[in-house]
Amino acid sequence: MSLVVMVTVPPERAHELARTLVSERLAGSVNLLPGLQSVYRWQGEVAEDPETLLLIKTTGEEYPALEARIKALHPYEVPEIIAMQFDRASPEFQDWLRDAVQKH
Repeated sequence: MSLVVMVTVPPERAHELARTLVSERLAGSVNLLPGLQSVYRWQGEVAEDPETLLLIKTTGEEYPALEARIKALHPYEVPEIIAMQFDRASPEFQDWLRDAVQKH
C-alpha cells in the first residue's frame, strides 16, 4: 500500500521537516507547496496563519513511524496529518517508492 500524507507546517519549518523525513527513509519524497493561508478554529477562536503544505509519499508499512516522527518534530500541539491511500500509480513509481523507504 502506498500513501500520500498531507501535513501543514509553518513556512520556516517546512524544508527542515521534509529533508528529515526523506533522509531518515520515512518518505520517498516530499513536495513543498508554499503560500497557503489557512483559516481554522483553535481553542474557540477563528485563527489565520501562513503555512506550507507538505505532500509526503510513503508506504503503509512506514506510516506509523512517519506519523510519530512528524508529531515529534512538528511545532503545533495538534498537527494536521492526513493520509490517503493510493493503489493506482505507475509500477515504476511504486517500485521506486518501496526502494526509497526501505532501510538498507
